[in-house]
Amino acid sequence: MRVDAFDFELPEERIALRPVEPRDLARLLVIRPGGAPELEDRQVRDLPTFLKPGDAMVVNDTRVIPAALEGVRTRPGGTDVHVEATLVKRLDASRWRAFAKPGKRLKEGDRIRFGGEGRACLLGTLDATVAGKEEDGSVLLAFDLSGPALDEAVAAVGHMPIPPYIAARRAEDVRDRTDYQTLFARVDGSVAAPTASLHFTPDLMARVKGQGVSVHTVTLHVGPGTFLPVKADDTSGHRMHAEWGEVTRETADALNAVKASGGRILTVGSTSTRLIESAAGGDGTIRPFVGETDIFITPGYRFKAVGGMLTNFHLPRSTLVMLVAAFVGHEVQKRAYAHAIEAGYRFYSYGDACLLLPEGGA
Repeated sequence: MRVDAFDFELPEERIALRPVEPRDLARLLVIRPGGAPELEDRQVRDLPTFLKPGDAMVVNDTRVIPAALEGVRTRPGGTDVHVEATLVKRLDASRWRAFAKPGKRLKEGDRIRFGGEGRACLLGTLDATVAGKEEDGSVLLAFDLSGPALDEAVAAVGHMPIPPYIAARRAEDVRDRTDYQTLFARVDGSVAAPTASLHFTPDLMARVKGQGVSVHTVTLHVGPGTFLPVKADDTSGHRMHAEWGEVTRETADALNAVKASGGRILTVGSTSTRLIESAAGGDGTIRPFVGETDIFITPGYRFKAVGGMLTNFHLPRSTLVMLVAAFVGHEVQKRAYAHAIEAGYRFYSYGDACLLLPEGGA
């Protein structure tokens, strides 16, 4: 399918720079293909209205780490160069794969000193060696620290990796340390938030459970690929970035029991959706899953387990818009996004949400 079919014009003022407070006051566009109405304007706090006793809600418990680092490359006899690095994937106790700017000026063996802003971690610094360069432009960073000591150092010198469409308009600040973390965050490892979960408050969760809906957690560590538009002309030419995830046996068994009793599985966010679908077999049975998934869901995909999804409004030409189109149909997706733009919905990570409820969902 042609990628430009998922393009659209978004006015810059529709890009949210901060979340609303309280979080569940965000707007919610309910999308029911073939329903009456097909599109309904509500608020996130109305979510329990659309859930039924016996349904299950799945959330991602990944936690965003302060993966954006700034430092200086030092080279004997050379000129110091300012370096910005975003940690992408941990390889072992002391090594990370990272995207760096200016990546082309880095060579294997270069030393980079991150931090140095007076914070209490080895006098505010964290040192690493460039241990290699990858074909995709990323670099391998071997840090002088390892294990928990490295985690503490990254937390001390790093910044929250707010999305580029926000960073282009304002600097990351102390508010993002909490704003860009979900209510469910528990397992360190993401460099981007599972943003649909940012809308949840303790009060909303209490009302969801009070509706007779069970809540289950999975873990998928979100990588920077979530922000990347598809550069191929056709979806068949795009390769997804693999991300690590886990569905425990306990969660798999519980969700299978929900399906067996006639309940729906509603996922919060594209990350939970992709992980559950990766764990599901052709018969819809969800199995325990541990490992990387690069599942790419586009129109024509048959959902095996997920019957509904809460998600934010996404970038043009992105894999996330394609997933939405796969869920509700491409024409419905285009009508919904046109309505959202016209009605003043706020887009992207700190923006509003939509609830996808296709008839006959898995």
